[in-house]
Amino acid sequence: MAAFHYFPHTGDDVRKMLERIGAGSVDDLYSDVPQDVIFKGGYDLPDAMSEEEVRDFFEKLDSRDSKLKVFVGQGSYDHYTPSVIPYITSRSEFLTAYTPYQAEISQGTLRYIFEYQSMICALTGLDVSNASMYDGPTAAAEAVRMSLACTRKKSRVLVSKTLLPNVVRTIETYALYSGIELAYLPVMDGHTCPHHMEAELSKGDVAGVIVPSVNRFGIIEDLTGFADAVHEEGGVLIEYCDPSALAVLKTPAEWGADIAVGDGQSLGIPMQFGGPYVGFMACRKEHLRKLPGRIVGETRDTEGRRVFCLTLQAREQHIRREKATSNICSNESLMALFVTVYASLMGPEGLKEVNDRSYAAAHYLHDELLKTGKFEEVYDQPFLKEFVLKPLTDVAALQQKLLAGGFFAALQDEDGNVSFCATEKRTKAQIDELVALVREA
Repeated sequence: MAAFHYFPHTGDDVRKMLERIGAGSVDDLYSDVPQDVIFKGGYDLPDAMSEEEVRDFFEKLDSRDSKLKVFVGQGSYDHYTPSVIPYITSRSEFLTAYTPYQAEISQGTLRYIFEYQSMICALTGLDVSNASMYDGPTAAAEAVRMSLACTRKKSRVLVSKTLLPNVVRTIETYALYSGIELAYLPVMDGHTCPHHMEAELSKGDVAGVIVPSVNRFGIIEDLTGFADAVHEEGGVLIEYCDPSALAVLKTPAEWGADIAVGDGQSLGIPMQFGGPYVGFMACRKEHLRKLPGRIVGETRDTEGRRVFCLTLQAREQHIRREKATSNICSNESLMALFVTVYASLMGPEGLKEVNDRSYAAAHYLHDELLKTGKFEEVYDQPFLKEFVLKPLTDVAALQQKLLAGGFFAALQDEDGNVSFCATEKRTKAQIDELVALVREA
């Protein structure tokens, strides 16, 4: 104990606690642990370093990573991150705010969650948002479960095959252990097939349908008539969205969707090796009590001041145990703060400009790649910042050529096509350099 002066318990504290439970020493607490699994050697810890030495150490580690120019999307997008965001998110009222269950000491956390919910509602056009979820795929899976709770006596959910593969796999995992039957909607000319959906809906047992707004091919889906068809059979329509793209596309509410989910990563969160990201979920007010996770509400204190608190907590597992609508409790709060700051900095016009620039870059890249003669068009459909092409050259050799040139691009899918993406960060010079490498491949 003497070696760790920052421990809160004194030697006398430890002695009294041991006496209370009838143990002679701290080691007695581990007497039932097999001796052969207890580590008895010395810890191989490095010598202490100064701050400058620690910085040098991690800079050397960082130098071992290849710094590639990213021309791939598939659910993780290399958008610009305003440099001020880390400074705002590290402010003490956010960084040290305690669990929102104690509203009197966590107004900083509750305030930004409320603002986050408001921004998600503005982007989706729906009535209510929860306080964020783990990531996009798990949010989609939770929405699938929610659709059964909203409809009752219906057992199936229809899943579009134009969703991102990792989203589909996550839904399948949740469904397997929740007893949910899934059926799949095939691809028709790059879109979700509406005719197959109508045929499945006519069987009368479909609780929900989940489709993307921008699909895995980068195509903007035309969801005309989807909501009417689903609602006529008593189901709910779930739309999986790229929240950044919602600044310029029809909102889920405009399409008639009941639930909107997606990943907030495109709202300025760096790709950072795949996470942490943040899932979002919004719904119409009639489904409010089935919405999983936390919801922060605005109220007034005894002095009439605007304050925030958790509301409708009965959905969470610490209240209703196994009857809860979700086990989501520790939401991705820091990442929710991150996208809230991003959205507030960018504003509607900034988000529109992000999409305008991404659109221009992606379409220029698309046209230049076709001019090389190394690709063919797969789907002649509208796209925003991502698209697929059919390769007419060896893909492995092409990928190696691009990697050697400092590019991550031409990701191949299970159909043999290759995917490209260009955001507002990709310059004309970078695109021209990538195309030149393609010509040489």
